[in-house]
Amino acid sequence: MPSGFFDRDHTSALLVLEDGRSFRGVSFGATGETFGEAVFSTGMSGYQETLTDPSYHRQVVVATAPHIGNTGWNDEDDESSRIWVAGYVVRDLSRVRSNWRSNRSLDDELRSQGVVGIAEIDTRALTRHLRERGAMRVGISTVDLDPASLLAKVLDTPAMAGSDLVADVTVPRADVVPPVGDKRFTVAAVDLGIKDMTPTRMAQRGIEVHVLPASVTLDDLRAVNPDGVFFSNGPGDPATADGPMHLLQGVLDAGIPYFGICFGNQIFGRALGFGTYKLKYGHRGINQPVKDLRTGKVEITAQNHGFAVDAPLHAATPTRWGNAKVSHICLNDDVVEGLELTDDADNLLAFSVQYHPEAAAGPHDSAYLFDRFVEVMQRRREGRAAPASDVHADQPSTQEN
Repeated sequence: MPSGFFDRDHTSALLVLEDGRSFRGVSFGATGETFGEAVFSTGMSGYQETLTDPSYHRQVVVATAPHIGNTGWNDEDDESSRIWVAGYVVRDLSRVRSNWRSNRSLDDELRSQGVVGIAEIDTRALTRHLRERGAMRVGISTVDLDPASLLAKVLDTPAMAGSDLVADVTVPRADVVPPVGDKRFTVAAVDLGIKDMTPTRMAQRGIEVHVLPASVTLDDLRAVNPDGVFFSNGPGDPATADGPMHLLQGVLDAGIPYFGICFGNQIFGRALGFGTYKLKYGHRGINQPVKDLRTGKVEITAQNHGFAVDAPLHAATPTRWGNAKVSHICLNDDVVEGLELTDDADNLLAFSVQYHPEAAAGPHDSAYLFDRFVEVMQRRREGRAAPASDVHADQPSTQEN
């Protein structure tokens, strides 16, 4: 089944990084120009979920796996209503699509959505450059093939640090995802760039999920009468997200159980009084090792973040709500991968992680976190405390598809 890419004329394309390094290749997807932050993702599969993840808004993704596109594109695996990446960079675009679920090629889908891609470049050299120099601004063009000219345009684009992008990706109005089977709980999910699989995982556990815009007020949130509040993943610099941070402080003041992932972890850190900072090149892919500091268990996780929380790894920090502590770290570099808030008796009040437990795409090692959220909500409903030691699962959840 031909992909279509090798059946049409090859168009030259140029990629230029903000430090002047350039690569020449072949265009795929749409023609034209695009700009963003160059980042690399280490996943060997799941490119459809990656490209439709709103957390990648205004980023040009470099695939480290050399062969991309062999499973084509289907109508079931999108994680949002559109492709969010600013551009896509691959070494070898597959000549055929062979998966039985495929409806069209990756090339066709990028072209139909106006996303510029570049293939046939040395992505290993590009990735090594980004690892050594850090994530940086980049441009891809099929119309301006002069490196100096394209570099001037790259340097005129905004950097990711200081960028407030949540308003670009959040839902315009509230939506409700009904529970599967009997309703057990109601969760208010603040959409900072949520992926579709996240409310699906909660719905599988009997949760009615109210997906709310990032601009929601505390009164709007209270009107849902939630058993718990969830903050999603999302793009941009968490230091700019003052509105969601103040909202979360109101949630903690109200004593409502909280669970956050990715951007929601960074906002939780800010609400607790910690700072955030930009990582050199971030964590992106579906093979990132994370250690649970309480149990010693190691999870392989799906991640996409370029910022992190600055918190002490081995000491609790007193806050007005209880004791805040780091719960998970990345085994590659000791970056904070999770936070938890407990009372003086070590009862869990709120928690967050810096990765994607919905696993779309990715491993299911962290699915138990949704079960932990359920248990914390159940204990609050019953008026019982939730000992943190009781809600760290020893086995992955069996409720996943």
